[in-house]
Amino acid sequence: MIQKRLTLFRKNLLLIGLVLSGLRGFGQDLEKELTNTNPVHEKVFATFKDTKLINGHTNETIHKNELEFKVDHRFGDIAGSNGGLKQFFGLDNSTDVRIGFDYGLTDRLSIGLARAKGATDVQQLYEGSIKYRLLEQTTDDYIPFAVTLFGSNTIAAVKASDDPAAATAYHKFSDRMNFVSQVILARKFNSNFSFSLTPTYLHKNFTAFRDQNDLFAVGAGARAKISKRMAIVVDYFLPFRNKDDKAYLEQTSGVKFYNPLGVGLEIETGGHVFHLNFTNAAAIEEMQYISQTTSSWLKGQYRWGFSIARRFSFNKNKKEKI
Repeated sequence: MIQKRLTLFRKNLLLIGLVLSGLRGFGQDLEKELTNTNPVHEKVFATFKDTKLINGHTNETIHKNELEFKVDHRFGDIAGSNGGLKQFFGLDNSTDVRIGFDYGLTDRLSIGLARAKGATDVQQLYEGSIKYRLLEQTTDDYIPFAVTLFGSNTIAAVKASDDPAAATAYHKFSDRMNFVSQVILARKFNSNFSFSLTPTYLHKNFTAFRDQNDLFAVGAGARAKISKRMAIVVDYFLPFRNKDDKAYLEQTSGVKFYNPLGVGLEIETGGHVFHLNFTNAAAIEEMQYISQTTSSWLKGQYRWGFSIARRFSFNKNKKEKI
């Protein structure tokens, strides 16, 4: 009898040991599952401090229910034959002025309306635009760079020319339309330096004789922080023109085309972002400065300008991040 009880006790003890061992393994697996949750890919904020650098767009958009009012201004040549003291280093002239509003439908999607003077014969410009953040960079490089899509339609309201070879010899309303499409690739390498690359496609429904209706270009931009509130910004665009058409236009018009280059100082002042810029581009709109820049830095044909933006929030319960 005692032997049977000992045998039963050993079996029960073995069973309890097996159960405890199983529970321990289950607990370890559960703990592993609980601790190995999906990693959180934190987004990189403020790759750039504004929606534009100097001439080109950045990957930034307007936050949801926020309205940005922005004024861009370009003066005349600082030096060269059209600059100098007689023109007060360009301050007596204004090559282009743009006033625009951008509104954030969501944190990733914004729309815009603007009016620009225009720096070529194509003037009195009305622009409608849309901008969407397709991808956002993460701090762990799960997404190594941001991707933003930009598109605009610019309509010229200038009076049609009677010269059939002119850029404004419009016959119908659709001739006045110009389209820009961009894919903005941006990366914030650290808190002090950001870089962007912008493949661009331009389409003009109507152009001057032998000018291009379709043009591809690529832009590059950078921001280097030099203090808590100040940074150096630069951007550059390389248009891929048809060589024969370019040579014909330069020969008949007596001007040469140059690639737009801008350098500036960015200053943050509370709710304002102020840009003091120097660029050889006389125009502000993409459909003009990318394809129609005829000023050269080497000839002193660069100008200073400024951009100032102010944002208004309609989010009553949203606290501003400092």
